[in-house]
Amino acid sequence: MNKLKIFALSLVPCALSLVIGALSLGSGAADAQQYPSRPIRFIVPFAPGGSTDLLARFLAPRLMEALGQPVVVDNRPGAGGVIGAALAAKAAADGHTIVLGSPGSMTINPHLHRVPYDTLRDFAPISLATISPFTLVLHPSVPAKSVKELVALAKAKPGGLNYGSAGNGSVSHFSTEQFKSLAGVDLVHIPYKGAGPAVADLVGGRLQIMFENLPTILPHVRSGKLRMLAVGTKTRSALVPEYPTVAESGVPGYESSTAFGVLAPAGTPAAIVARLNREIVGALRSAELKEKLSGLGLETVGGTPQAYAAHLKEESTRYGRIAKNANIRVD
Repeated sequence: MNKLKIFALSLVPCALSLVIGALSLGSGAADAQQYPSRPIRFIVPFAPGGSTDLLARFLAPRLMEALGQPVVVDNRPGAGGVIGAALAAKAAADGHTIVLGSPGSMTINPHLHRVPYDTLRDFAPISLATISPFTLVLHPSVPAKSVKELVALAKAKPGGLNYGSAGNGSVSHFSTEQFKSLAGVDLVHIPYKGAGPAVADLVGGRLQIMFENLPTILPHVRSGKLRMLAVGTKTRSALVPEYPTVAESGVPGYESSTAFGVLAPAGTPAAIVARLNREIVGALRSAELKEKLSGLGLETVGGTPQAYAAHLKEESTRYGRIAKNANIRVD
């Protein structure tokens, strides 16, 4: 066999790869052109009435208008968001199923017990939607008026102050354990079955300290029943800009927030992810939706799929480190 024939035969696999690649790209483009071809299911892994549910229900009509198909909110609560997230992970990767992601389902529970999905592998992030800071609040009987004063008080009385959380493995639990580690203080954990009872006991003076989501805590702060010291986000929140961050108040590296975003099953064509991203970000930028979400204590974000993927990776790493250092377990 001469050199010319050998060279020609060597090109065959390359040519086949190019043809297959072109066909795949053509198929993806065709899918995107026909999308959506039926109603879209928007899975919310929590019960109706909460902030996650309201966020989805505010987004749904705007997506329906933009995409020309009904967008049906499907509440699938249970196991801290794992049931709904697992359902979404196993759905067809064609853009007709999306899910609202939260820290509990996406970046906390995978570090506490086995879940039937891998967040970074089994989902295609579409866009970060909103962020809400966790806030450091005290009962007014605690004499500290700043984070530095609270740290000094806690160091002077190791184990003398208690804090409440929404339960073992909750964001409020993780938030306070992170604070304890970075500030070098010893606080006694009292877990509750939900944020409501814990906040009630904080207001009643049976607890001294709590890290809790801004929407839950703000009414009590404005009524004077609780004292807010700082917010947990990296930068000051536009919702309460008068309050400093925990990090700038003397605990560098601290970060705690509740971020909600929209994801699709892994393998969803990039063109469909891009379309959904464009429509979701457009909806989040509308003045009307910003105002509605602000009323719930949610600050709109938006952004690229890549930015949301990076956020999930960073958040998962942080929560994994906290779980290991504090030996957090779920019964």
